[in-house]
Amino acid sequence: MAEESTNFVHAIINHDLETNKYQQKVHTRFPPEPNGYLHIGHAKAICLNFSTAEKYHGLCNLRFDDTNPMKEETEFVESIQEDIHWLGFDWQDRMYYASNYFEQLYQYAVKLIQDGKAHVCDLNPEEMKEYRGSLTEPGRNCPCRNRSVEENLQLFQDMRNGKFQEGEKVLRANIDMASPNYNMRDPVLYRIQYSNHHRTGDSWCIYPMYDFAHPLSDAMEGITHSICTLEFENHRPLYDWVLENCGIINGPQQIEFARLNLTHTVMSKRKLRYLVENKLVTGWDDPRMPTISGLRRRGYTPGAIRDFCDRIGVSKANSMVDIGLLEHCIREDLNKNASRVFAVLDPIKVVITNYPEDQTEMLTVENNPEKPEEGSRQVPFGREIYIERDDFMENPPPKYYRLSPGKSVRLKSAYIIDCQEVIKDENGNILELHCTYDKDTKSGQDKSGRKVKATIHWLKAEESIPAEIRIYDHLFAKENPDDIAPGEDFTQNLNPNSLQVKQNARIEASLQNAKAPQNFQFLRIGYFVPDYDSSPEKPIFNRIVSLKDTWAKVQKKNESV
Repeated sequence: MAEESTNFVHAIINHDLETNKYQQKVHTRFPPEPNGYLHIGHAKAICLNFSTAEKYHGLCNLRFDDTNPMKEETEFVESIQEDIHWLGFDWQDRMYYASNYFEQLYQYAVKLIQDGKAHVCDLNPEEMKEYRGSLTEPGRNCPCRNRSVEENLQLFQDMRNGKFQEGEKVLRANIDMASPNYNMRDPVLYRIQYSNHHRTGDSWCIYPMYDFAHPLSDAMEGITHSICTLEFENHRPLYDWVLENCGIINGPQQIEFARLNLTHTVMSKRKLRYLVENKLVTGWDDPRMPTISGLRRRGYTPGAIRDFCDRIGVSKANSMVDIGLLEHCIREDLNKNASRVFAVLDPIKVVITNYPEDQTEMLTVENNPEKPEEGSRQVPFGREIYIERDDFMENPPPKYYRLSPGKSVRLKSAYIIDCQEVIKDENGNILELHCTYDKDTKSGQDKSGRKVKATIHWLKAEESIPAEIRIYDHLFAKENPDDIAPGEDFTQNLNPNSLQVKQNARIEASLQNAKAPQNFQFLRIGYFVPDYDSSPEKPIFNRIVSLKDTWAKVQKKNESV
């Protein structure tokens, strides 16, 4: 028997194993609709379904719910497969499509008609809405509900043969128009749709609804536990009704869990599609998007995302997760694994006037203090270097310990320098700084006894290379992007500063040929990854996340209270 778990989904499975409900089998599935790219919320579902199968030595299928050809494309099918593999999961030879079962689903619908449990309805959408009643009033039976079995069979065959227009007729279940559950008021099982299907072409012009296709697809694949998000909880009676009335004995069990809601993010595929189609982002893989492809391009790692999904857990209660936790997970991963390098995003030139003009000195710099086994590298040092403009202030406030006139700092892994002169143009703009270095303060060999309160990073000017640096922030400025005033839409909350581009940055020459997914910590700045558009001629780096971990600090403070 499997070990006990606090995860309520696993607790249900444990009970089913104890009672031998499914002959000791655990078989799950991940059933995305191929109408867009997967996002971080889908990652939670992927991890839950595939990890559950792994935990119980069971199986997990990938099944595409391709029953709505108007919005589905092969591009989305391919991207979904790539995302799942990238997260570290494999469905082996168990990739299916709901369209695999179109003929079987049609025959199940015929059986329902033959048993007097479904009818062809002529009501238009407005009439159907009126007949279905309201939350406080029961619905009324469709006038077509009393048609004979023979007439319904013929009409359904005519629907399949393309004899009616879209919306002219639908197939509905005969359940209970007075049910307090709106989903049970004679729901639609099939509708007419003249759209080219990405797999079946024009072979079909009627398509099953999700609530009909899904439970039967689960059953045909031998699924034992159909894990889905909480919005399908009210659909569970219909899921069970379809299985029972189609003659499925001991069918799959639907289990609902709370979907992921993340601050500063929208999780609606419809809204994400809107952002893409209206060019409010550069595409589905824009690094600001919560899509798995966007997170991958941003530089997130599979391990960090899986760690995040483990930490948020599985519950029955909807809640909003702080995006800071996701950022904390990637920081923890990168802090252990990312190589440290020098980069200067907003450079100001420093001339070390007492350093020989024609001399280049190679200094030793560690690659990753978290992994001493990765050793060190040699970086060039010379008379002219770049430092960050923010690391100098001409008229500093009290307790400013970085470089200023008459003050000193240590250059990381190099020397202590002293600022002697500020060179400006005719408009008063700072062109460069003139400093001197103390040759007795070389890092690792310093016996001077001098102490300074700040250490800054730098690059040798001549041997650094130019790069474009893209600084990404939250796509939405508001914590809850759906919190909008009447008459507004969610795009009102887009963050105008979600992307800032540094065109004049400088990086170590060793980074010229770097390619994703290799990631780096730019010392004192943050974690970065080469963008897909990066090239040796024009290196481009995306900021994955800053160094500052406010989430961890808040958590530590809360734990100490």
